[in-house]
This record gives sequence, structure tokens and C-alpha cells, in this order.
Amino acid sequence: MEVILKQDVQNLGYADDLVKVKDGYARNYLIPNLLAIPATPANKKMLAETIKQRAFKAEKIRKEAEFLAGKIEGLSVKIVAKASEKGTIFGSVTNADVAEALMAQHEIEVDRRKIALNGEHIKELGNYTAQVNLHKEFKVNLNLEVVAENAPAE
Repeated sequence: MEVILKQDVQNLGYADDLVKVKDGYARNYLIPNLLAIPATPANKKMLAETIKQRAFKAEKIRKEAEFLAGKIEGLSVKIVAKASEKGTIFGSVTNADVAEALMAQHEIEVDRRKIALNGEHIKELGNYTAQVNLHKEFKVNLNLEVVAENAPAE
């Protein structure tokens, strides 16, 4: 019997796969547990449409990430933080601070969870690099300049 998997099933396949299984396995386990539906012509047609829409959405997301990567590549963001005379920051600079500064200075909105700092937090003044993971194909570097709040303007 052919069934369309609705969820990933170990040793069988992934969601939206069309698989052939024994009739008893399908009727007694897969279908009652809502892991699969019978592969009727109507369900196959719905599956084809679902896969087509998913591919269209994935391509749209990829194109948006590519556009954003082009805008971010090579940018520099200045982050102002309170610091001691020795250059140690009170607190730390996190990926949320980087996302906020990117929005304020360049009007580019990036989810803070997509920004990876080298190490967990930045605790000293200086120049750093953060990686922005926009898509599995697009990872760009962002230059960070952490300056003291009371530093003279250049």
C-alpha cells in the first residue's frame, strides 16, 4: 500500500514522502496514529501542490537572504557602551545590541538569533567581527567597533 507520510517516521521516511509499506502496517499503525494518509489520487495531487508551494516559499526566502547579504556585506556598526578607563565595558555587548545598532544606523532589520559573535559576549572596547547567518547559503561578516560612551567624537 502506498501512503503519504505526515510526519518523519524513523527507518521509513520524512514528512511528505510517498512510501510503499505493507497493508497491515499502514492500516494498523501509520494511519491510526496520524503518521500517514492513504496515497489516493486526490491526496497525491494535494501533496504535489504542497511541495510546489514549499519550493516557491523556499526560493523567496533564499532571494530575500541574498539581497540582505548584499546590503550587509562590508558594513561597519559602531556600538557605544559605558566603559572604565582601562577599556573594560560595564556589562557586555550581545547579539541583541548588534541587531539594535544595525537597525538604528543602517535601517536593516536582522533577528538577533541570526547574529553570532566570536565568543559569547564582548567585554572590552575595540574592533570585532560578527557573523550574520541569513540563510544556510548566505553567511556574511559584519564589522563592529565598540567605543566608550564618553569617547571624543571623530
